[in-house]
Amino acid sequence: MRRTLTAFSVLILSASLTACGAGLNASTRQVNQVTDGVEASITSNENNIKLVNILLVDTADGAGVLVGTIVNSNPTEDALLGLTINGQLAQLTGKNVLAQNQPIIFEGASANAKAVVNALGAKAGQRVEISMFFARAGQVNVQALIRDQRDTYAGITSK
Repeated sequence: MRRTLTAFSVLILSASLTACGAGLNASTRQVNQVTDGVEASITSNENNIKLVNILLVDTADGAGVLVGTIVNSNPTEDALLGLTINGQLAQLTGKNVLAQNQPIIFEGASANAKAVVNALGAKAGQRVEISMFFARAGQVNVQALIRDQRDTYAGITSK
């Protein structure tokens, strides 16, 4: 009887310590993406490029405007050659050279670049593919969320 009681106690204790009893409300099931933007990276011996908080804004005129930041942590300079949004070549203006720790910032108070497609072909709430092409690092693809032109993104325009 004592062995049975000990085995039962060990079983109950192990189940409660591993949080199996938390069910659908376990804190590990409640993890959410912190921002609407997606992140990606190209890392190897020669490359260390990070895409941070990448998303699109659907403007009133139907254009898609890229929001986000690209950072090169490698001492070797790289360049953003171009990008496509939802299969369309984006109009890229501003900074495209990626020196070490000198980011390309799309939109916002410290923006130094702009990328726009005139006819996005998708609406807010959907995700579309964005492909970025770099001189040294190659290509990276992300599935970015489209936001509407309000709240934080109210001032973003295609011009």
